[in-house]
Amino acid sequence: MAEAKKQVVLMKGIGVSSGIVVGKVYLLERGIPEPAHFCYLDMAEVEREVDRFKAALRESRDQMLRIKKKMEDDQRGKEHIRIIDAHLMILKDNMLINDTVKLIREERVNAEWALNKVLGDLMEFFARMDDQYLRERGSDVEHIVNRVLLNLSGRKHESISELKTQAIVVAHDITPADTEQMDKAMVLGFLTDVGGRTSHSAIMARSLEMPAVVGLESITRRAETGDTIIVDGATGTVIINPSDSVMEVYRKRREKFESYGRALFHYKDMPCETKDGRRVRLMGNMELSEELDSLIEHGAEGIGLYRTEYLYMNRKGLPSEDEQVKAYKHVVKRMSPNPVIIRTLDVGADKVAAGMDAVKETNPAMGLRAIRFCLKNAGIFKTQLRAILRASAHGRIKIMFPMISGVEELRQAKAALAEAKAELKAERIAFDDKIETGAMIEVPSAAVIADLIVKETDFVSIGTNDLMQYSLAIDRVNEHVAYLYEPFHPAVLRTIKAVAEAANKAGVSCGVCGEMAGEPAYAFILVGFGVDQLSMNAFSVLRVKRLIRSIGYNEAKRICKAISGLATASEVEAYISAKMPELYKEEF
Repeated sequence: MAEAKKQVVLMKGIGVSSGIVVGKVYLLERGIPEPAHFCYLDMAEVEREVDRFKAALRESRDQMLRIKKKMEDDQRGKEHIRIIDAHLMILKDNMLINDTVKLIREERVNAEWALNKVLGDLMEFFARMDDQYLRERGSDVEHIVNRVLLNLSGRKHESISELKTQAIVVAHDITPADTEQMDKAMVLGFLTDVGGRTSHSAIMARSLEMPAVVGLESITRRAETGDTIIVDGATGTVIINPSDSVMEVYRKRREKFESYGRALFHYKDMPCETKDGRRVRLMGNMELSEELDSLIEHGAEGIGLYRTEYLYMNRKGLPSEDEQVKAYKHVVKRMSPNPVIIRTLDVGADKVAAGMDAVKETNPAMGLRAIRFCLKNAGIFKTQLRAILRASAHGRIKIMFPMISGVEELRQAKAALAEAKAELKAERIAFDDKIETGAMIEVPSAAVIADLIVKETDFVSIGTNDLMQYSLAIDRVNEHVAYLYEPFHPAVLRTIKAVAEAANKAGVSCGVCGEMAGEPAYAFILVGFGVDQLSMNAFSVLRVKRLIRSIGYNEAKRICKAISGLATASEVEAYISAKMPELYKEEF
């Protein structure tokens, strides 16, 4: 009897690493069983549950240490050891351990149920965070707690290292330990139920240049091992059990994409300038050192936004000055002779890092965060400034202060920097005394007085993600109003244009380090407004460079002048969409 033909399933997720791949599914089944709830245990049983929990913690720690040892023996793994160290720190976290033990004893329940309840509370805490990168760090906690739950249940840890034939890995999530254990020749790409653009799985996929789609929600329930599957990492499209005709379409698309990618590298060593000689510096955004290789390979001319928050997350205490110096020094040496712009700590309010007390606020996105937090916590701020200054002796570093809302804040931040300089001079420690300082323009008040701010900075960088959120009064992580998060909104464009004009008039560099910088249609407008530095992910660098080399600066200015009179985002988008094929023929 003929086998029933499997149903074709089309799914859309978040494309986080470009590329098209067709292959067979390998379903990494690591689901955590819903813990049974045993309650009213007698005291002897309660203490046995506490012992079981602590034994599972020790077993999990031993497993992670073995993975770390393997990484240390393998040159490819050394850059990822920090992530494993972060997971080991979670296994020692007092809140996780003490809350679980307390729940076991007070409610006289089994260890699995108590730990799962504590995990739920922790995940709710991370879900409330406004910052996407920090919100997704909750996945680290989930990974390691699930490992403990598996050890409590006595179930085997399935590993990607067991993969013997080439396949596309489908999993609820991919852990850093998974990526280090996999044979890269066997894994064609991966798909996950959870995750976002800044989750570790997304970062790893980009660093490995492996097509990946995350946030598919139910891919582990829809796909089975052995299914044929198509993955389009650029559009986030996934097709399970495609027809032969669809397979042929995607094979041709893959050939075209690969040819396009090879062609882009033709531009790698060419100067990034318009046809009429306007120079634009293309730089990279980064959080983790794993992203450096890809940024360098794609020709990034430095780091335009180095987010430092990861140094403060998933650990017991604050990072020491020496630890920070080591991290910054590593990045600046790798990028030399190109500059590295380090954004000072952007935590506070709902973004709580190790060693910091949580502050309950009604509206944390507009509360005690970023530069406000640092000015209030002078010791934490001073330690970071000293570390950045010390690292500046080893390469070109610039300091950028986030969420500046006015000149007074900027002056206070610069005063703290002057104090750090004075201390280092007194201690006879080397640093770049002429280190440049800049402000992130992401608050409307700063944009309005950009002409005043540029008088007191060496550069400004527009954080378009938050600037749009604050200007349009929307929560970009709220699905009910996400449709209003519109880069083509005339108010957003006029604000960016005004900041760029103020910077140009003062002879100060103006950059953009938000998502807009990495999309050719938006980058075209930014260049036309007079922005001279764009910072983006690695895979956008060569696409944007080719665009810039295809256009004239005067032509871009003329088109930007034409859109300044349009009233809606849809009108702007329609106008630019009509112009782009004419201006950027290769892309279309």
